[in-house]
Amino acid sequence: MASSPLGRPTRGTTGTNRLRRNDRWIAASAAFRAASDPLVIDLGYGASGVTALELATRLARVRPDAEVLGLELDPARVSTARDQLAEVRAGRTPFDSGIRVSFERGGFEVPVSGGRRPAIIRAMNVLRQYDEADVADAWRTVAGRLATGGLFVEGTCDELGRIASWVDVTADGVPARFTISLRLAELERPGIVAERLPKALIHRNVPGERVHDLLVGFDREWDRAAPLSTFGATQRFIAAATALKAQGWPVLGGRSRWRLGELTVPWSAVAPRSS
Repeated sequence: MASSPLGRPTRGTTGTNRLRRNDRWIAASAAFRAASDPLVIDLGYGASGVTALELATRLARVRPDAEVLGLELDPARVSTARDQLAEVRAGRTPFDSGIRVSFERGGFEVPVSGGRRPAIIRAMNVLRQYDEADVADAWRTVAGRLATGGLFVEGTCDELGRIASWVDVTADGVPARFTISLRLAELERPGIVAERLPKALIHRNVPGERVHDLLVGFDREWDRAAPLSTFGATQRFIAAATALKAQGWPVLGGRSRWRLGELTVPWSAVAPRSS
């Protein structure tokens, strides 16, 4: 247990299935699948330990040896999560009683016993209360705790987990990719993610910034693909992503990710311009 955890307490609540899109991304990542020690940290999990339990459940389908450690600054939140875990162990919840999850107090220093280094650290809805100027240092501090080849996934989502975005940061603290993840059913337009951009980008959604260009272009192609709505939002999203790529946007992945409502680009494609 850390004596002086680094960071500020999170203010938000925690919702069941709120981070399902991010869980899926982590489970599919090479950093997790190829890890020699598939330890994953749910940093700043919030008022309930449910996100760590859900993450562990989804990761175990890919690697039964996966382990999740939930970290929170607030001792009361750690106590609450441990009480929830006791209910799980007693078989009184839908979660597997043997689920590989634990909860400790900790922050950006990411305390892990035994000198272990996690394959993945994720922090969703944590940095939104910080200043943009604080982000790079937070990335470097947290990423410095990763195993070689590990990944720090940092971002934001709405309360129901239907609108999300995040940044993949490598173990040397360098941002590598930016991902938008949207629930396609009833989606009005991809640009709705503007209100849920990571802290490093949310104030950069203005003319002249790369992320603004991406969202404007994505909305434009979404509108152009409106006739495909007859065949469903998935086909419309795929058409819009295909058009963006044809225009020269360095869109990563392909239809298998697009049909999930995900669009990923290298960080360089959206990185803030110098102030």
